[in-house]
Amino acid sequence: WELFWTANVFSLVLSMYLLVAGRVRRGKNWFKSHSLWEDFWIGPELNPHLFGVDLKFFAYRPGMLGWLAINMSFAWLQYETYGSVSSRMWAYQIMTGWYVIDYFVHETRMTSTWDIVAENYGFMLVWGMYVWAIFLFSIQNLFLWTNTTAMPWWEAAGTATLFLTGFTIFRGCNSQKHRFKMDKDCLIWGQPAQSIKGKLLVSGYWGYARHVNYLGDLTLAVAYSLPCGFRSVLPWFYFCYLLLLLLHRDRRDERKCGAKYGELWEQYCLTVPYRIVPWVY
Repeated sequence: WELFWTANVFSLVLSMYLLVAGRVRRGKNWFKSHSLWEDFWIGPELNPHLFGVDLKFFAYRPGMLGWLAINMSFAWLQYETYGSVSSRMWAYQIMTGWYVIDYFVHETRMTSTWDIVAENYGFMLVWGMYVWAIFLFSIQNLFLWTNTTAMPWWEAAGTATLFLTGFTIFRGCNSQKHRFKMDKDCLIWGQPAQSIKGKLLVSGYWGYARHVNYLGDLTLAVAYSLPCGFRSVLPWFYFCYLLLLLLHRDRRDERKCGAKYGELWEQYCLTVPYRIVPWVY
């Protein structure tokens, strides 16, 4: 609990600093620009820096490492309590550990993601990375550390297949988008990248759905929860939260992209009619 409350206090202090520093740097009348609440919650700046460090981009590091540390501490707790680590705990640790390691391997590709290029940095993202991601994403551990029942082979195989499918979509579509932003003439699935006016990618995964990366995220969330079983809905909190978040973000992205690209976005929607799940939604 000490770590939890410390992270909350730190998030609040950092958000207050971002509010004041952002408004000072912006140099506008404090009461005639955005509301104080909006600048506190969403943030007054896109990529604020402190001592040369991009605070938003940096926040992913303690967020990811904190999530990994919490996960590993529960695995150690199970080992200390029962003398071994269950197959269910191993499955969860391997999947989430793989995800965190992959983040650091491909960290530079985060520079082309929506959070970095479009979301201001305020309390919403600060608290999200320093508290929510660390302490809430690891909620499955509360049910795994006391569950020593072995996973049958078919359950392990199904979980692994789902994880690998979700990871392939997640890493594949984000890598394709990053390559396209770096080089409009790149190859995707062995073919020259196709786009609308060189701005909106319609090749590879992005030819199937406009926010296909969300499908990868959701598939991974299901895989993380499967080792917990279905005795309680709480281990599925992460998936339910992510589903609501991404559905909301999908609608918000559609509005922002429509305003940004205009007729190009309308043409893109005709070319790629599905939003997240191909042939479904």
